[in-house]
Amino acid sequence: MQAIVLEQPEVLKKIELEAPQPPAPNDVLLKMKRLGVCGTDLHAYKGNQPFFSYPRILGHEIAAEVIALGENVSHLKIGDRCAVMPYRNKEIDQAVRRGKTNCGSTLSVLGVHEDGAMQEYISYPAQHVFPANELSLDQIAMIEPLAIGSHAVERADIQPDDIVLVVGAGPIGIGTVAMALLKAAKVLVLDMNQNRLDYIAEKFPSVSCIKLSDVVENSLKELLNGDLPTVILDATGNKESMQKCFEYVAQGGTIVYIGLFIGDVVFHDPLFHRKEITLKSSRNAVATDFTKLIRLLKAGLVNIDGYITHRLAFDTLHETFTKLYSPEERVIKAVVEFD
Repeated sequence: MQAIVLEQPEVLKKIELEAPQPPAPNDVLLKMKRLGVCGTDLHAYKGNQPFFSYPRILGHEIAAEVIALGENVSHLKIGDRCAVMPYRNKEIDQAVRRGKTNCGSTLSVLGVHEDGAMQEYISYPAQHVFPANELSLDQIAMIEPLAIGSHAVERADIQPDDIVLVVGAGPIGIGTVAMALLKAAKVLVLDMNQNRLDYIAEKFPSVSCIKLSDVVENSLKELLNGDLPTVILDATGNKESMQKCFEYVAQGGTIVYIGLFIGDVVFHDPLFHRKEITLKSSRNAVATDFTKLIRLLKAGLVNIDGYITHRLAFDTLHETFTKLYSPEERVIKAVVEFD
């Protein structure tokens, strides 16, 4: 079978691998149908992705078809369209025992810690594979990034009277906005990219959009009649942006970091205490986020209209991948099509 491997930063190469073997008793053999291109993939290609080693086959936003079942698998059938939760724990440690399967000490993520789905077939534990036959392949491929937003919103414990600011209107930020709106919160978005803010304004008319400037705090107060956001979800992975959240958040508010960078977050401790800020991180997602997104997409309560702006063919991906970095392309979300 064919695969595309990132041999080192900025070097993608098509390779041949051995044909897949029949799945183990608790596994399922999957044929890749769609694959979302994540910020993780884009950063890894440029050599600035934490927790990453080369060479690596990328890819973890998966829409697949079941083509073979292990003998112990009963919740799937051959031909099922399915979503894949691309994180698994090698050990049942303290975090996993407490239900925090998204951040176990031995967590392995497809396309990051182990080879991912930028190949024609993968075998994977069936417990992390969810049937989604009612959805399109495009919808299924978007479940994982939407689940990241879902988990972050749950971490934030948003209440109906909260004012939520999502910082960063990339794919994860867009999904976070969609999930935050389901909590009946007032939602605002901050970004430096006008194209993405325009997309947010069109897709979510009730959301107030703010372009990054030197007077963001003043802009927020003007929009909110002197108030500030009570919840901030930062999806940028940018140090300066993340640290600015301490200024933007209201007294007694909550900050959730979804993105990450290689380095230290520094904040002024008296400000942190004076505002009594709650600071959280949000890593990956859990199984309930995936099953929730399948229900929401099926019911039409979350839609991905306009979310996918670019389509790349698997056969030529190693040659076309770099176009996703061009500002002229105005990429919001790209998917890889396998057939």
